[in-house]
Amino acid sequence: MTIAIVGAGLGGLLLARVLHVNGIDAVVYEREPERGARGQGGMLDLHSGTGQRALRTAGLIDGFHAIARGEGQDLRLLEPDGTLLLQEDTPDDAPLEQPEVDRADLRDLLLDSLPEHAVRWGHEFTSAAAGRLRFADGGGAGYDLLVGADGANSRVRALLTDARPAHTGQNVVELGIPDIDRAHPDLAAMVGRGNYWVLGDGQSLAAQRNGDGRVRVYLSFYRTDEDWFAASGIPFDDPAAARTRLIDLFAGWDPRFLALIAACEDTIVPRPITTLPVGLTWPSAPDVTLLGDAAHLMPPVGQGANMALLDGALLGLALAAHRDDVPAAVREYEREMAERTGAAARQSARIQEVLASPDAGRRMLAFFRG
Repeated sequence: MTIAIVGAGLGGLLLARVLHVNGIDAVVYEREPERGARGQGGMLDLHSGTGQRALRTAGLIDGFHAIARGEGQDLRLLEPDGTLLLQEDTPDDAPLEQPEVDRADLRDLLLDSLPEHAVRWGHEFTSAAAGRLRFADGGGAGYDLLVGADGANSRVRALLTDARPAHTGQNVVELGIPDIDRAHPDLAAMVGRGNYWVLGDGQSLAAQRNGDGRVRVYLSFYRTDEDWFAASGIPFDDPAAARTRLIDLFAGWDPRFLALIAACEDTIVPRPITTLPVGLTWPSAPDVTLLGDAAHLMPPVGQGANMALLDGALLGLALAAHRDDVPAAVREYEREMAERTGAAARQSARIQEVLASPDAGRRMLAFFRG
């Protein structure tokens, strides 16, 4: 069988790896011109029962342990006035239940596990019909099974369903502080080794330590409209003025949190948060399926990457078990995937509702303790 995977994200690469381990060739088509064309984002917490299970299936768990950060499991939860609600410090000998890993390092681990010919860079998918892909440069390729692993704005999804991502009411501004230990040791000590959350009424500040010494800062605005960035008055083309405006939006918060925003560098990225309908399904097709965000885009609360990796692993195993019956493999995979990711999406939506609530800090504390 000829398997074409559109998108060289984590889920698509994991699928290609599991197929390779099982002696099945697959080709990943990626629109980026080469593997280092753009940044891959921040840290991921990979759960032992999902993301790590997928890496174990792919024979990559030892490589993962070499790049994982157990101390990234540390957590500090605060209220806007500076009240510390929860502090969890990870012992050095603690099990790696949800360690953090740099997304770029994990992607490199997956890419390096594949034959060089398995990923075709610079191939932007545009359409598919009658067992043949079309690319933006006019080229094409044949397939028996097309797997859409092309993320939130998937083009492959349109072959199966009319569903499109919808705005959740959350808008996020991403900033960062490089080399924080040297440049701002006081702020580095405040943030700690892992995740630092300050939850208020309709707003939050999250800081996350990365393996390269950078701290990524995420400012979230809940209960906002899809056009909120345009209406907010944040001048994103003027980083200094944008930081000043953002600090104004957090007026009344503890001065330490405002200092964290002021210390950020000039790269400021607005991110509207969208999701697909919870429990999305589609009539199974014999030659097309989806995985990851293309299939079940969720709020960014720790489930998405884990589900995408496990999607790739389980689809790969299904195809290996039904080498002569691809439609049966697809049906088996989609049934399990719909049930598993539907539950994860419902839990993610509940957490999103907590984060947007007026008493978010106390409710999240109850969630962690529960």
